[in-house]
Amino acid sequence: MTAVRSTLTDEARRVACEALQDTLVDLLGLSLIGKQAHWNIVGPRFRSIHLQLDEVVSAARNFADTVAERSAALGVPPDGRPETVAKTFTLPAPKEGWVRDSDVVRVMAEALQDAVGRLRERIGTTEKADLVTQDLLIGITAELEKQRWMFDAENVPHED
Repeated sequence: MTAVRSTLTDEARRVACEALQDTLVDLLGLSLIGKQAHWNIVGPRFRSIHLQLDEVVSAARNFADTVAERSAALGVPPDGRPETVAKTFTLPAPKEGWVRDSDVVRVMAEALQDAVGRLRERIGTTEKADLVTQDLLIGITAELEKQRWMFDAENVPHED
C-alpha cells in the first residue's frame, strides 16, 4: 500500500529513500552511542565531553526526525524500530560499563568519521536521483564533520 505519492520516479525514490533509511539508522545509532557514552564517561575531562556528547545526541536526533520525514514525504515509510537499528547499525560504539574520557573521544571520533564517510557515498548516489535529499545529506554531513573535528581536537597529545 502506498499512502503517500511521490513526486519522484520509482527509481529515483528507491535510491533516495535507501540513502535516507541508511542515514536514519546511522543517526539513531549515533544518538544511542552518544547517550551511552554520556552516562558512563569518567575521567578528568568528564564535564566538557559529557556536554559535548549532548550536542551530538541532540543533532543526531533532530536530523533523524528530518530524514524520516523526508522519506515519508517521498512515500516510503521510515523504519526506526529498535530491532531495525540493532540489526543494521555498524558504527563503532563504546564498551560496556565505565569508559575513560580519552576512549569516549576516540570512539566518538571514529563513529563520526565512519558516519561521514557513508554520508559522502550517499551524497554521490543521490546526485541524480533527488537533489533535495542530497542537499539534506550535505547539511547533515557538515554538522557531523564539525562534531568529529571537535572530538579529534580533544585527543591531541600534549607537547612538553
